[in-house]
Amino acid sequence: MSDHTVITEDGLRIHVTVRGRGDAPLTVLLSHCWTAEESDWHYQVTDLLARYGRDVRVITWDHRGHGRSDRAPESACTIPNLARDLGLVVDTCAPEGPLVVAGHSVGGMTITAIPEERPDLVPRIVGTLFVSTTSGELSKVTLGLPAVAGALLRDRLPFILANRSRMLSLSRREKFPTIERQIARRFLFGRPARSRDVAHVVDQLVHAAPETMSGFFKDMMSHDRIGNLAAFDDIPTTVLVGTRDLLTPPEHAAKIARGIRGARLLVAPDAGHYLPFERRELVSDELFVLVDRALARLVPQPADEAVRRGRHRARS
Repeated sequence: MSDHTVITEDGLRIHVTVRGRGDAPLTVLLSHCWTAEESDWHYQVTDLLARYGRDVRVITWDHRGHGRSDRAPESACTIPNLARDLGLVVDTCAPEGPLVVAGHSVGGMTITAIPEERPDLVPRIVGTLFVSTTSGELSKVTLGLPAVAGALLRDRLPFILANRSRMLSLSRREKFPTIERQIARRFLFGRPARSRDVAHVVDQLVHAAPETMSGFFKDMMSHDRIGNLAAFDDIPTTVLVGTRDLLTPPEHAAKIARGIRGARLLVAPDAGHYLPFERRELVSDELFVLVDRALARLVPQPADEAVRRGRHRARS
């Protein structure tokens, strides 16, 4: 494991963690949820290392304004910036070879912006995993509540958290994360919810910068990358969502799956928005499917088998 720092186009330092050998034939890039950081994927990283060891390069990174990366001005907290940052992470840490990319929530939205921000990366992508995410129309989400009340609460919650971050000290919020805990349990998790996972997410909310909360929220409300989905046609793609996901409901996942030719849609009963925590095995297993398929395509055919297939095609 090695830590790296990537400098964005606007001068921010992005923290990146790379696991695996330098000449690994395949790279798995994991992009995390809004207000989280790279540990959003800690279960899947553990599972990938247990299955593949150092033979697959695994890259996690803290988005701008998250984790150990630099805080960003509210105006710079946008999905296009995340897509360009992702491209720089790839340029620096995996400049060659095929990529399996996975995104949770805003991480998945970042992937949908790749075709317009870094189209040169699309030919390298050999697998995509969209987890609890959307390609647009978040402004219609009502958090499972009646329309008027849901829209009002949806628009206010990020700014309530941002104001708590501005007005209260970190130590006080760590000691009394009352609102953060209520939000996590009510809106982010389905059933069952393990206490350690809820506590992990609450800690991430407590440590999220106020401009990260408000800036990305504003940009996500206008996020519309439905037209970009066709760029992933015929790339092995899986879309995962929980039936109790109130932030990016199942119909959003279905729209992604319909927009990408050949994509698979899997719906997890009773799961909420934090599928990488709530359904560890499901998310890891679907990553395995994409990685195994990509690795199988990289294995050179024995010469005699290639000749036999060539003769068969000729006879046909």
